[in-house]
Amino acid sequence: MKIIAWMAVSLLLAASAATAADSVALPKDYEKWEKSKEKVVSDKSSLFYGIHYIYVDKKAMPAYKAGGKYPEGARFVVVNYTIKDEGGKPVKGKKSMVVLMKKDAKQAATGGWLFAGFTPEGKPSGVDPVKNCYECHLKDAKDTGLVISKYADFR
Repeated sequence: MKIIAWMAVSLLLAASAATAADSVALPKDYEKWEKSKEKVVSDKSSLFYGIHYIYVDKKAMPAYKAGGKYPEGARFVVVNYTIKDEGGKPVKGKKSMVVLMKKDAKQAATGGWLFAGFTPEGKPSGVDPVKNCYECHLKDAKDTGLVISKYADFR
């Protein structure tokens, strides 16, 4: 009986995380936030294969610099582009996806963060916040507030 109750709660939490991610909008002003240097991910099996930039809002930046605890509402946006080859050098191609990570204590299934994916046009992409986002963040950034990137990599 406890197993069935646990499974029901898990499914409810995952469903609420997916519903919340589908109803969230991409911040309109994110391109005015502090922007990272270009990062090239050449591993074709990675969800983030391509060239991407990280945008960090003012609320998140102090904790990002310190590698510490993020306040409620702190936001990150990652914009990913395809890779074009120009003379043997990888260069930015077309925008391929946009991802939002927002500190939201109500998102229990995803460690207190809302994860949402968007198409290049800013429409919800249907990314699974648990499987495509949280599981990787938990594996790679358990000790840094689930934020994978580091400020040292930002500049």
